[in-house]
Amino acid sequence: MGKKLTKKDVVDALYNVIDAEIGLDIVNLGFVYGIDIDDDDVVKIVMTLTTPGCPLVVPIQEEIVNRVREIGAKDVIVDIVYDPPWNPSMMSEEARKKLLGE
Repeated sequence: MGKKLTKKDVVDALYNVIDAEIGLDIVNLGFVYGIDIDDDDVVKIVMTLTTPGCPLVVPIQEEIVNRVREIGAKDVIVDIVYDPPWNPSMMSEEARKKLLGE
């Protein structure tokens, strides 16, 4: 049996999931609302996207599942929610500087 997955492991993997329209990762964009890992290394990620009609829903979900399975998750559940709605203030300072010139 390998090392137990941690939230940090999952977050580190999610830094590699890039929103192709924006060009930044989903962590710095503030899309990830929660991560839960059960005793069987099943990872549930609660997240959002910029808009409910985002055309990248499926590719982003697939990339999340692939990246998190690569680090040892038995299964990955991606729950996309739109409440609370995403807004630019949820981005990291680095992302705001890059996108908004702040």
